[in-house]
Amino acid sequence: IQVEHTVTEEVTGVDLVKAQIMVAAKAQIGTPESGVPEQANIRLNGHALQCRVTTENPKKGFVPDYGRLQTYRSPAGFGIRLDGGTAYAGAVIVTAYDSLLVKLTAWGAEPGEAIERMDRALREFRIRGLATNLQFLENVIAHPLFKSGECTTNFIDETPSLFDIPERKDRATKLLSYIGNVIVNGQPEVRNRNRPLSMPVAPLPAMSAAMQDGNRQRLQALGARGFAEWMREQEQVLLTDTTMRDAHQSLIATRMRSYDMLRIAPAYAELLPELLSLECWGGATFDVALRFLHEDPWTRLRELRARMPNMLLQMLLRSSNAVGYKNYPDNVVRYFVQQAAVEGIDVFRVFDSLNWVENMRVAMDAVLETDAICEAAICYTGNVLEKGRNKYDLNYYLNMARQLEAAGAHVLAIKDMAGVCKPEAIKLLVKTLREETALPLHFHTHDTSGIAAASVLAAVEAGCDAVDGAMGSWSGLTSQPNLESIAAALRDTSRDPGLDTVKMREISRYWEVVRQTYSGFESDIRSGTADVYRHAMPGGQYSNLREQARGMGIEHRWPEVAQAYSEVNELFGDIVKVTPTSKVVGDMALSMISANLTAAEVADPDKEINFPESVISYFRGELGQPPGGFPEALQRKVLKGEAPLTERPGATLAPQDLDAAKAEVAALIKSSTPSDTDVASWLLYPKVFTDYATHRQQFGDVSQLPSSTFFYGLAEHEELSVDLERGKTLVIRYVTTSAANESGERRVFFELNGQQRVVMVTDQSHDGANQQRRRADPAQPGHIAAPMPGVVAGVSVKVGDEVQVGDALLAIEAMKMETLLTAPCAGVVKEVVTPQGTHIEADDLLVAIEASE
Repeated sequence: IQVEHTVTEEVTGVDLVKAQIMVAAKAQIGTPESGVPEQANIRLNGHALQCRVTTENPKKGFVPDYGRLQTYRSPAGFGIRLDGGTAYAGAVIVTAYDSLLVKLTAWGAEPGEAIERMDRALREFRIRGLATNLQFLENVIAHPLFKSGECTTNFIDETPSLFDIPERKDRATKLLSYIGNVIVNGQPEVRNRNRPLSMPVAPLPAMSAAMQDGNRQRLQALGARGFAEWMREQEQVLLTDTTMRDAHQSLIATRMRSYDMLRIAPAYAELLPELLSLECWGGATFDVALRFLHEDPWTRLRELRARMPNMLLQMLLRSSNAVGYKNYPDNVVRYFVQQAAVEGIDVFRVFDSLNWVENMRVAMDAVLETDAICEAAICYTGNVLEKGRNKYDLNYYLNMARQLEAAGAHVLAIKDMAGVCKPEAIKLLVKTLREETALPLHFHTHDTSGIAAASVLAAVEAGCDAVDGAMGSWSGLTSQPNLESIAAALRDTSRDPGLDTVKMREISRYWEVVRQTYSGFESDIRSGTADVYRHAMPGGQYSNLREQARGMGIEHRWPEVAQAYSEVNELFGDIVKVTPTSKVVGDMALSMISANLTAAEVADPDKEINFPESVISYFRGELGQPPGGFPEALQRKVLKGEAPLTERPGATLAPQDLDAAKAEVAALIKSSTPSDTDVASWLLYPKVFTDYATHRQQFGDVSQLPSSTFFYGLAEHEELSVDLERGKTLVIRYVTTSAANESGERRVFFELNGQQRVVMVTDQSHDGANQQRRRADPAQPGHIAAPMPGVVAGVSVKVGDEVQVGDALLAIEAMKMETLLTAPCAGVVKEVVTPQGTHIEADDLLVAIEASE
């Protein structure tokens, strides 16, 4: 009997296997015992076809795939027959057996009906873990030649379209794998943090689905220049809400997820259309989304735009640094700005980390080529009120404002990133800038001191056109002052912003509940501190720097870090400190505390120092030229005789080959048509984007998970719903987890839409947990120790190499900071203990040098 006997059985009603056995037992055909009627009495009933479902891979010449089936679900229904398979979730398909999983036969009264039933049945299969021929079979039976019965024996060879098989999205299995991995191994971002006591679902305000026009419609009607004139002429003070960007960057190290922003976005659009803008993108949110939250920042922007069509969306742009920590070629900056404008940014707040207008021009010009508002920012530092010799006096800021106005800015921002602009200082600055320029003014500050609201009200009193604040539950400390309180304080005055504080409280209540989920990221700061006037650390850096200190194991030495930060600033010449220059100062401060270095030792020309890569880049002039220039002696020490740049860094960089970049991204994400936004992400952060793409290929789009699940997984018997898209919802229930097998694998049991699903997760603590790390011996001058936890980013030497003092040995990366370790003595490399990619802890032995006599 041939494999297609099931087709014959379906259309004749004859059990051929039984008949064969009976005939072999001497029964005569046509008798009741045989079960087979006489040939003349056999009648055909309808039409049938059969497909063999196998683990053969059509894209690889139908070579069988072997391994474990993660998921197996077969179809059911009238006119469907399954034969032969013993496949099930968890089954291991080995090379010693046929790759056949099951034979599927479909019956119909007409050929088309049989084909339709077969198509439905093939699509109902859920087979994950191994390649299958399912999509190939679907292509065959859907082809017009097959349906018409006109295909020839060379049909497959002559029809290459049958092998056009898209990658399966497999979204459910990927999300289950992610949740299972978090359940078994924990989420790295919250490891060793206190779990929130409760993570309730944040309540959404009541809405009527009635949306009024907002400032986005005004911008579209007036244009950017006309909108700026309206800002300057109207009497109300305008308010920008920073909750979705700077507030969480300042309070919880930028860890807020898109999931929580998108849920509340429609409420903003309906309840608060009078807001000037929502700052919701840019700054550190871009790389943190990719690096730590495993989500696409561009998708966040698109979805916010879709949910708030009447609101102005605002971003923070680091001019020639875009949203990175280094200078990029001019065409990369322009490309990034173009994509941001297309995807929904209406207001670009552009600043330079050294207040160098020359460095801002490329980004500003790119914004001016769009329909968006170019808000050029003066970064406030020092004290404009200080008498005597003052590097950052009133003339300094006035000159910069005039340059920005001449460069075409629509709006002038005063960006007080550390919150050190005192009430009398901002009053003087606003009054002078309004008298000397025709631009509307927008004031941004942080509440690290605890009294920043006084500066905001002073700015309003002096005539400032717009001010920033955060919703009450995300305000204060290193964030912005309380937006609700500002609106309430100005009510019934000539500058009343006209916002409904009751509606603001409803939105703030949502944010208050959301914040509970992120409690593990909160810094220890509980009150304002006048210490900010000493160290002048940006509010947006404060929590991130503490997070870096935590990752390096020195969080308990935070007061020393803050003191070192202040000392580094003085060593570097009292510079403007805002990303990425603030990162330079912060990296150096962390490096000093990790290595137990004093400021005097850093300045000592005879003391060998492993400067962080960001510090070396800064002194090379790769971020631009600071006011007053570089401290010459320290620059010579850092650069070791290397000549620094003296012109705009972007002018020295060759344009990026965008076509080559697209090809690189296409290969990375396995797509012939990568999106422009993916290319933009790769151009700014090639390694980070590569890691993000790898994570997405493995676990899917995890941004769709609730934040509590993303960070902490599910408890046994806990259930959640995930909306993949309109009409596609996953109902996931976690059941239990098995003990680990000998390989350290655990089976995590779920119910997915009522069906059992099992994913295999390797318990990372199972084996290798007790391996002894090799520690550097402080008594051995040739032992190179890890100064902090991190990853070995590159190795410059091999065993047998001769090295001199100061020669590069290897680079380590930790919490966005890359440090090059150099030889402390001359000698021969005896051993390279940690190759590239090794995860290391502080004091691990990295390289051993046999020191010369």
